[in-house]
Formats: sequence, C-alpha cells, structure tokens
Amino acid sequence: MSRFAPLAVFLLVFAGLGFGLTNNPQKMPSMLIDRALPTFSLQAVDGAAGGLSSVDVIGEVALVNVFASWCPVCREEHPMLEKLAAARDVKIYGVDWKDSRVGARRWLGYGNPYTRLGFDESGRVGVDLGVTGVPETFLVDRDGRVRYRHAGALTDGVWKDVFEPMIKALRSQK
Repeated sequence: MSRFAPLAVFLLVFAGLGFGLTNNPQKMPSMLIDRALPTFSLQAVDGAAGGLSSVDVIGEVALVNVFASWCPVCREEHPMLEKLAAARDVKIYGVDWKDSRVGARRWLGYGNPYTRLGFDESGRVGVDLGVTGVPETFLVDRDGRVRYRHAGALTDGVWKDVFEPMIKALRSQK
C-alpha cells in the first residue's frame, strides 16, 4: 500500500464534503411537483382521531406546512403563518414532523395557524413528501397535486414574490 493512500482518501473525503456543502436545500427540486399529494392519515397532536389526512387538503388551493417544535427556523416562521391564517387568504394544514407530543402541545401554545394539524411522530409522511428538513411548505392545488415546494422559512418576500402569484394563477384555472 502506498504511503500516499491516506492522503488520497483524505482528499476524496474533503472534496465530497466540500461538494455537499455547496448544495442548497432550498434549490433542491421536489419529485412531487405536479404529482398527487401522497396518501396519508395522521392523528391529532393529542392522539385523537381527526388530525390530518391527504383527503382534507383536496378541494381548494392550500398550503401544507411541515414543522417541528424543536426547529428554531420554524419558530421564526410561525408569526408569518399566523398572519396568513388571520388574513384567511389560504388554508394552511400542518404536519408536525418527528416531534414529541409534549413539544407539539407546547408549540400550539404560541398559536395555531392550521386549519387541521397532523402529528407525524415517526416521520413517515415527511419521508413520503420528500422533506429534507423543516420547515418546508408545499403548495397544493384543488385536485390535491403538489405545485410548489419551499424549503426554509416562509417570509413576506417569499409569500409576495412566489406564493401569492402562484395561488392566484391556480385559483383562476378551471
């Protein structure tokens, strides 16, 4: 074995890590675009039935927001979701991802902007959605097809520049 083998391995690992750090999760395409929202049924945060299912989202243009109580960026995003919910411009459905029930209940103490909320403790629905991290927000058309995925916090700028025009266009389609 060559005395340069450890150096070669180090350089390969370093190059791989360097490439990985250049990937922006906000720019990663979703395989769900123009496809039906995966079928799911989640319990409510309190463990009761009637949490959230994929059927609940069908019928009108809506957002599906994936979040967790342990996520600091979700905390930054939360006031924006509450603002949108108060304006009643669009229904927001929540998926509490890989969380604890205690954390989820505490989170709801900050306010609940969600029309319906499902508890995804195992993370299975997040996997089916292709979630790479939280928060992520999916724009779903009235037929239940995912039309857009936004990774990261939903901000005023993102809302005005991306979501508002897309929602307007989707609502105008027959």
